Amino acid sequence: MADARRIIIDTDPGQDDAVALLLALASPELEVVGITAVAGNVPLSLTERNARKICELAGRSDIPVFAGAIRPMVRDLVTAEQVHGKSGLDGPDLPEPSMPLQQRHAVDFLVETLMEAEAGSVTLCPLGPLTNVALALVREPRIAPRIREIVMMGGGFFEGGNTTPAAEFNIFVDPHAADVVFRSGIPLVMMPLDVTHKALTTASRVAAFRDLGTRPAVAVAEMLEFFERFDERKYGTDGGPLHDPCVVAWLLKPDLFSGRACNVMVETGSELTMGMTVVDWWDVTGREKNATVMRDIDADGFFALLTERIGRL
Repeated sequence: MADARRIIIDTDPGQDDAVALLLALASPELEVVGITAVAGNVPLSLTERNARKICELAGRSDIPVFAGAIRPMVRDLVTAEQVHGKSGLDGPDLPEPSMPLQQRHAVDFLVETLMEAEAGSVTLCPLGPLTNVALALVREPRIAPRIREIVMMGGGFFEGGNTTPAAEFNIFVDPHAADVVFRSGIPLVMMPLDVTHKALTTASRVAAFRDLGTRPAVAVAEMLEFFERFDERKYGTDGGPLHDPCVVAWLLKPDLFSGRACNVMVETGSELTMGMTVVDWWDVTGREKNATVMRDIDADGFFALLTERIGRL
């Protein structure tokens, strides 16, 4: 498509990241300019490898993958192997990638691509901790007004946190980076736990992927079956929340979601609430609105979109 929306996906795959990547790569409305990997769900040496594995699974070894920050800006790295498995992509048996990792650092790629592209032509889609995006903004502040918008998964408000009582994993891992991004003035769309906890990988939804029978679709079913075990035990639900594909689904079908513009601040001082996204849902502070915070999702429509697109691969 001539008018495909140009996006850069910043990610720490992760099974749900992998599904988001597959959704983007299966959708002609989106042109994936590059994929930048960050440390998060598992260390960087695994996230960059997993990103390449997913490109190859999708038959898209033409997509450049860049490795970025090896740890958060200030704090020590916290990972989530207990959710994602040792590899970060436990479940399917995916071969080691043969496509190369790009030589450039992800932050260099972000800065150079955004400075060279027409202003407002590139959307950033962070699916993990915001370290790479924040480092790019700190290094070259002139990229901020050039970014069309940032559509990201992270945070929570009414749902609380999933890593601490107050904080969602992506924001908790690098709250200082999130603070840089939320203060950047760039238009932000936020997919918090309030939305993703309504997008559950029920047995019938996972079966729909398996029934497609293609290699990518069966791999998705295997990833989700592994990934959801942790959350099913934790939340007592049929299936686990499918967080990151909400970002890509919003780019494709924004009508699946509803929310409102709010002020969002990130806690970086208190150990008790470190990484909390303080969402002024009721506009009690009068602070300037800096994010469109999603709260609801048409889950059936979301999974119908996912199944249809992944079936194309």
